[in-house]
Amino acid sequence: MSSGLQIGHLVVEALLVAVIVFLLFQKSYQPQKRPLTRKEIDQLCDEWVPEPLHPAITMEMEIEPPVLESDAGPRTMVSGKEVINLASSNYLGLIGHGKITEACDAALKKYGVGSCGPRGFYGTIDVHLDCEARISKFLGTPDSILYSYGLATASSVIPAFCKRGDIIIADEGVHWGIQNGLFLSRSTVKLFKHNDMKALENILEEIALEDKRVKKVLNRRFIVVEAIYQNSGQMVPLDEIIRLKEKYKFRVLVDESNSFGVLGKTGRGLTEHYGIPIQKVDIITAGMGYALATTGGFCTGSAKVVDHQRLSGAGYCFSASLPPYLASAAITAIDVLEESHELLVRLQENVTLLWNGLSQVRGIKVMSNALSPLVFLQLENTSGSFKSDSMLLQEIVDRMLEDEAVLLTVSKRSLLDNCKLPAGIQLFVSAAHKKSDLLQVIQSLKSVVESVLDRK
Repeated sequence: MSSGLQIGHLVVEALLVAVIVFLLFQKSYQPQKRPLTRKEIDQLCDEWVPEPLHPAITMEMEIEPPVLESDAGPRTMVSGKEVINLASSNYLGLIGHGKITEACDAALKKYGVGSCGPRGFYGTIDVHLDCEARISKFLGTPDSILYSYGLATASSVIPAFCKRGDIIIADEGVHWGIQNGLFLSRSTVKLFKHNDMKALENILEEIALEDKRVKKVLNRRFIVVEAIYQNSGQMVPLDEIIRLKEKYKFRVLVDESNSFGVLGKTGRGLTEHYGIPIQKVDIITAGMGYALATTGGFCTGSAKVVDHQRLSGAGYCFSASLPPYLASAAITAIDVLEESHELLVRLQENVTLLWNGLSQVRGIKVMSNALSPLVFLQLENTSGSFKSDSMLLQEIVDRMLEDEAVLLTVSKRSLLDNCKLPAGIQLFVSAAHKKSDLLQVIQSLKSVVESVLDRK
């Protein structure tokens, strides 16, 4: 009986082999091809609906921001009317400063307006090197590198050091320039709860445990934070960041756009404020369109950190270099800051005055740090929707401009911005603001907020 089964198996297998061979040599079926008729082509064209090049335009997208008709000083002109300006990050009040204007005039006469080339292709001018040296001397770092666009600084620096397979742990509230750098790096990105050091340590501990469980892969590891967050005005606890960095062997990148020239006894930023040696922070970036009242950005750190970017920083290698007169303006602004520490004293006095006054306004709460020149206001009773809160806050801002001649701004997010923090009103305090103007802002905001919220 077993021989009969074997013969049966052989027969079945032979049949299967024969079917497979038949199918392999069988010509595939191809329908007869014929060209489309003119009518069919027209019908297909009529039915085709292209994908839109942009999302649908919403009502909030059509809102036109106020247009300034004079310099962005503590008072400016909007629609022919003088207003108190708290929408410009002119922290030290250096816009229109005589020495800076003179330096720009001299640079324009000597160099012209633009550089007409990237730094590596005949776009480097001696004033660029002077500016980099001046920043390094001021901060006490070995070297610095200039970028021609402030927002692109972090977007260029992060991908220069981080690639696929590297690990970046970033605060969930970082501004869009940093978010873009995280995306371009293609690294593994983990976000921790905004300014929550316990949440950061939990992620670091998870990574450390994973390293013990599997063979540790050699990669770069960074913690990325802002000194003062653009989206909340809160200050990062640098002492805790450094402790965690050293404990878990990570590097640290700090963006000091809102703290450079502001924090510390001499304006040297977050490290001076905390009394921490600047060498403990691996990479520092900052935009120069804030305290220095110019434009562009810089990165500062060790000579190796800077030299690496001269071949790997996309914004440095491929963008036309910073116009020479703006580099000259930055040099002079640092000179003025070193000569005039009273600017910092006046700025902090104004911040304290506004922060304390607005803390008493019903219906809103001050979220920013008491030392932050970016005073950030949120609704006490938020709807949980960024869009809904933004519309309500925009109504307050519009009323402040129309009825009280005070220019404010609501935090904006593009469709690409993944920050999940609540919307808020941003007030940029300047050393040049008069105390009487700030007191007027406090009273006006109190009246307008109560009026708008009472109607809701």
